[in-house]
Amino acid sequence: MRIFLTLTRRELAAFFVSVSGYVIIAAVTLLIGWSFVVLMTNLGSDPSPMPVTELFYRTYFFWLIVLLATPIITMRLFALEKFSGTFETLMTTPVSDLQVVAAKFTAAVIFYTVMWLPMLPCLFVVRHFTDQPGSLDPGTIGGMYLGVFLVGCLFLSLGCFASALSRSQMAAAMISFVLGVSLFSLGFLAQAITVAIQWKTRLLSYFGLFDQMNNFARGVVDTRTLIFYISLTLFFLFLTLRVVESRRWK
Repeated sequence: MRIFLTLTRRELAAFFVSVSGYVIIAAVTLLIGWSFVVLMTNLGSDPSPMPVTELFYRTYFFWLIVLLATPIITMRLFALEKFSGTFETLMTTPVSDLQVVAAKFTAAVIFYTVMWLPMLPCLFVVRHFTDQPGSLDPGTIGGMYLGVFLVGCLFLSLGCFASALSRSQMAAAMISFVLGVSLFSLGFLAQAITVAIQWKTRLLSYFGLFDQMNNFARGVVDTRTLIFYISLTLFFLFLTLRVVESRRWK
């Protein structure tokens, strides 16, 4: 555990000591603020039958942030160390491959979670000026952040896998972006296409990212959705681990 915590602190330092980490947080904060300005402008003084969290996820700002930020967060995790030569030095120390993968992923998740904290002030500002203060109860906010966390874990695991495949940060970011867009498109197809065969319909429904996020934004948590996100995240982390272990076969 001590080695894992040391590696995690090392990765977090790379995010919070460098300027790039704060640039990512600033850019995400700008997009979040812009999304709420657009949302409130479109609503005007008309009452809304749904929570403002659900209205936010019905826009494409959330998915734009996830699709662009997660490749940038993860592209340096393995690729930069491979390019600079520090990865081999790291792996010759008494650490296991699992500890390295887990520490890098944990650091990325922590930074990703901090990145979304500026949304809270936006929600409370809306709650302060709305005529329905009960529309943002703790259950709704908790469900929203659970959805943000699970989606982030899935896309960050994609990014870790992409970064482990390449020595180039740009190549890792592009691979991660393509994988993320493919998953995003699959969720769009799951919502838009109706399949006659029942098992195919059920399979596609698990990739309905839009409906799942809308449920989280309303404070509704489905255990099947939890299992889906956790399973896919673990699957891509397993692939990342296998890629890291493959250096022994060369």
